[in-house]
Amino acid sequence: MISNTTREMIPSIVMKRIRPYMLVTLLCIVYVAYVLAQNDGDPLALVTLGSQFSEGVPADQDGSEGYDGQFVYYIARDPSSAAQYIDAPAYRFQRILLPALGMALSFGQTSLIPFALLIVNLISLAAGTALLERLLVERGVSRWYAIGYGLALGTFGAVRLSLPEPLAYALALGGVALALRDRWLLSAVLFALAGLAKETTFIVAAGVGLYLLTRRQWRDALIFGVVSLLPFIIWQWILVQHFGTWGIGSGGAMATPFEIIPFMGVMRILTEGGAAVFGALMAILLPFVLIPTLWALYRVWRDIRSREFTIYTALLAVTALIMLFVPFSTYREPIGILRFIVGLQIAVILYAAHKRDARVLRNSTLWMLTALFGFSLI
Repeated sequence: MISNTTREMIPSIVMKRIRPYMLVTLLCIVYVAYVLAQNDGDPLALVTLGSQFSEGVPADQDGSEGYDGQFVYYIARDPSSAAQYIDAPAYRFQRILLPALGMALSFGQTSLIPFALLIVNLISLAAGTALLERLLVERGVSRWYAIGYGLALGTFGAVRLSLPEPLAYALALGGVALALRDRWLLSAVLFALAGLAKETTFIVAAGVGLYLLTRRQWRDALIFGVVSLLPFIIWQWILVQHFGTWGIGSGGAMATPFEIIPFMGVMRILTEGGAAVFGALMAILLPFVLIPTLWALYRVWRDIRSREFTIYTALLAVTALIMLFVPFSTYREPIGILRFIVGLQIAVILYAAHKRDARVLRNSTLWMLTALFGFSLI
């Protein structure tokens, strides 16, 4: 028989041994397994093929659109012929790291590509969550606040969709961790890799660069900028030579440019979509995007006034300021905007940990509710 004392100790021991990255990874495996089961075990369900691109069936003939993971799959399957299946080839090819890893790990076997992408992203999700855990513990707060990152749609759901965010932001978190240790060169190397996974991670890198500039560490800032950006610039030049256009931009097909007027991307939902669409999207945008952005801008303003501009402030400033000008095409798509804010999530969580702001840390865990949208992706 187990004594009452032993029975009371078991949950405590289990909680000490289980870490957020373990739980996040396990839940993601269960989720992906369920997706596969609902699709008769077809691994192509993980790359969300659309007949508009895979078979050339027009939208007006009921061609399905699919989602962005299909472009990762096409590039990994055969880079030389992938362009004919892609909406904006240069734009998609600029995110080369994940498809390159998928191609390498599938050993030329097309049937293995979805599983190779899945393995890379599962490892990346676990690594990114574990890195954030470590940073939280080092700042004297609970590691469990990392679930606001690990269970968010932009990372958790991205694994199911074969998207580059888990890999890109795991590398970015590694870059932040090294920057916090003043290891600027290695930090820049990881940000260079992150940028080749997804260009939006350069927003996080810009926060590190801004901090170096405010500290007048000119040499470190120059080295950091050159090392982190040069591989991406070279790759962009290669894309121009091959496709005749730059990869950098605000999106693929149907994308709109970055806005000039703050939050015009949000207001255009009302003017172009109507009150009903605006109201529905605000149920997502207000709690998960707009309130965190406005809070972040307020805290940055306070820190500037009090001359407490730390690296956490710099990360918060850059990731929040960009939200003012995000394109209408990103704000109007729930999955798109929830993918875009991953950098802001990281900045908010780290800033709150630095300030020991328990209320904000608790609120940051609400981002895991966005994973519920994953049920619409089955």
